[in-house]
Amino acid sequence: MRKERNIKSAVLALAMSAATISPLFAQTEKQPFISGVYPKLAMYNNEGECGTGAVVPWANRLWVITYAPHLPFGSSDKLYEITPDRKQIVRPESIGGTPANRMIHTESKQLFIGPYAIDDKGKVRVIPWEIMPGRHTGNARHLTDPANKIYYGTMEEGFYDVDVKTLKPTILYEDGNVINKRNKASASPNPPGELLPGAHGKGLYSGQGVMVFSNNGESGPKALTDFDIEAGSLSEWDGKSWKVVRRNQFVEVTGPGGIYGNKNPDTDPIWATGWDHKSVLLGSRDHGKWSFYRLPKASHTYDGAHGWNTEWPRIRDVGTAAKPDYLMTMHGMFWHFPGTFNSTNSAGIRPGSAYLKVVGDFTRWQDQLVFGGDDSAQKEFLNKRKAKGAIEGPGQSNSNLWFTSLQKPDQLGPNTAEGAVWISENIEKAKASEPFLFAGWKHRMAWILNEGNAPVTFNFEVDKEGKNQWSSVKTIIAEPGKAVYIVFDAAEKGEWIRVTGNNSTKATVHFSYTDTDRFTKSVDPMFNGLATLSGTDYSAGLMYGLGDNRRAMGLLAGKVSKGKFEESGYYELNADMKLEKKEDAKTASFIREKFVLPKNVVTIDESSVVIVDDLDRRWRLPLGSAAFTQKTNSNLLRVVREVATERDLMNVHGTFYELPAENADGFAKIRPVSSHQLSVYDFASYRGLLVMTGLNNDAKAGEHIIKSADGRASVWAGTIDDLWKLGKPTGQGGPWKDASVKKDIPSDAYLIGFYDKRKLKLSHDSKQPVTFKVQVEPVGHGPWMTYKEIVVPAGKTVDYTFPDSFQSRWIRFSADQDCKATSWLIYE
Repeated sequence: MRKERNIKSAVLALAMSAATISPLFAQTEKQPFISGVYPKLAMYNNEGECGTGAVVPWANRLWVITYAPHLPFGSSDKLYEITPDRKQIVRPESIGGTPANRMIHTESKQLFIGPYAIDDKGKVRVIPWEIMPGRHTGNARHLTDPANKIYYGTMEEGFYDVDVKTLKPTILYEDGNVINKRNKASASPNPPGELLPGAHGKGLYSGQGVMVFSNNGESGPKALTDFDIEAGSLSEWDGKSWKVVRRNQFVEVTGPGGIYGNKNPDTDPIWATGWDHKSVLLGSRDHGKWSFYRLPKASHTYDGAHGWNTEWPRIRDVGTAAKPDYLMTMHGMFWHFPGTFNSTNSAGIRPGSAYLKVVGDFTRWQDQLVFGGDDSAQKEFLNKRKAKGAIEGPGQSNSNLWFTSLQKPDQLGPNTAEGAVWISENIEKAKASEPFLFAGWKHRMAWILNEGNAPVTFNFEVDKEGKNQWSSVKTIIAEPGKAVYIVFDAAEKGEWIRVTGNNSTKATVHFSYTDTDRFTKSVDPMFNGLATLSGTDYSAGLMYGLGDNRRAMGLLAGKVSKGKFEESGYYELNADMKLEKKEDAKTASFIREKFVLPKNVVTIDESSVVIVDDLDRRWRLPLGSAAFTQKTNSNLLRVVREVATERDLMNVHGTFYELPAENADGFAKIRPVSSHQLSVYDFASYRGLLVMTGLNNDAKAGEHIIKSADGRASVWAGTIDDLWKLGKPTGQGGPWKDASVKKDIPSDAYLIGFYDKRKLKLSHDSKQPVTFKVQVEPVGHGPWMTYKEIVVPAGKTVDYTFPDSFQSRWIRFSADQDCKATSWLIYE
């Protein structure tokens, strides 16, 4: 035992050996560095996607692999070796594929990453696809011979044990791609498995006598469009047979031992993260059983029954050997995760901040955090919508690494989040819901809707210390067909909360937690130089990430003058972040045709921005400054574009929004990020950066502003998560402004979620009092609930201020009589 501990200590020291070499490198002429991104470290392939599969410090280097979307027999992806001074070495042993596995095998002192085994001197050996095909998704320590063998798992239920010395694989279960190829089955990006329900495998780990495997998707056409069908599974194998643990979408499977495997495999817990249409899921296998918990979602861009929108959430130790510190990524939120978590000691999970990047893996290296992105996918997959027009994807897939401080996971967007334990579900009398996270937010509230035929008393219980000791904190009576809004005060403490009803009924219980502390109060100076809304003469341009291994950003540059865009030439932004003029009429013509700003993708009326989505659902968003209307109608602003794989960034009427793909419920789950007064003409993803056009003519070159030598072209560059620093979301408007409304006919849905100070003004033209019903929809796909009824006397305007704890994604109004009415919301 002592020998094993010494080996593990030595291996851990080897893996962490680069952790104190040097701080972040400043930008130099040779090595540009922008918002934590070294553009020269960008990774490209020739496939429809180039995501970062794994990032691991080892042998005084940082090792990185990328993956293609569905290539189980190899691809143009590479194994990368990053030196301490940020030089990128493309390893000649690279054979590509779709790998995201990584494990450090302590006894043999090897890093297994993708199909590669790397020893402690940096020597790389390869397991060829011919003998171990499949999309490698995870590694696990061997159940019976851990010193000499490891497990490999693939996304299509292929399982191997591999001799760590000879690298000879033994097939335990044949990969589904091999089976389909032999049977000449039609190729499918989400083929059904023969072993387990679900599709699109993700996590693999072992301990307590079992190997645990997760998948996060489902096969079939409905999975490509519906986000809330039954999908995914969590399963375990005891060396002989498989058992399905739970039928939901699961991703990460790990434990306190992380990529080394658990030190005490018989007793250490195994953790699994996942989700359903209600919330994030967290499972722990310990003390001989699985226990499950629910956490809120910050973002819904990861939803989708196919599982493709969720690339690869992790729980990883980013501390030191002396002081472990676990960080979890899940549904657009960084989470602090206790290394001691299990079903009898579940305290300590706390939210960090929200983020926008798609993170495939992350690690600590040189006293920083390094995140591997999934930044620019050429294919864009199912993420098409009419609001984008006929815009093409980037010409070549690429992603990059993002270097940040250790504190960055707490410093990005507000961690406002929501989730439910029940959504319009039949619940049994006295049967408790699964525990829902309760600690970590200043403002907490819940919505209850009794959809049954009799009154129900809902009892909210808390586990104060995470010891499975439950006590009642609040009891609420909900009448049949009625909703109740409840607020939890600071004195009502607990790690977890659960709900029971004293009668069987159909019910919704939804929790909303609000963070106002991370709102940026003023615009960060990094945005200086971008053209403001008042500008009438400024530089602009259309952008396209070039294909054919040109590995540059094409810019059809020009200027906006007197309300029109006029071209001035074609330029290319290279890896050195130099903007150079080129003579390339063919590429210029391609950009002019394929990347033109689409017209009339949104409607702006006097009260709001009106969206009619691809399912013909109507949504309304707040207005910014009035000048945005003319800019939008003059076609001088890009509205929607994909800048992180399989989700969109929307910029409309002075607010940037995170916009899920249509298969993740699209506009129903939109989230405002920041509001501004900028004339952003175009925006795009390039080498892990967010690049924008629309700059003042006299903008000075610097870290974020790149100008051509002739001064006629310029771009701004940063990361998508810099947008949190642009200013908190604000706006005003409503579904009605002097609108003719009919009795009891509700208005369109209007966005109210994620804003800070919210006020309402109600008025009408009737000669008698009008009762307005204020309804909310906190989920995005749940039932509407009546928040309150407000009586407005004739000739009066009633003002109402929403409490700080109030949170709902959507709001709408109805009146008890025909009239002309205004419902005006102000978000300050």
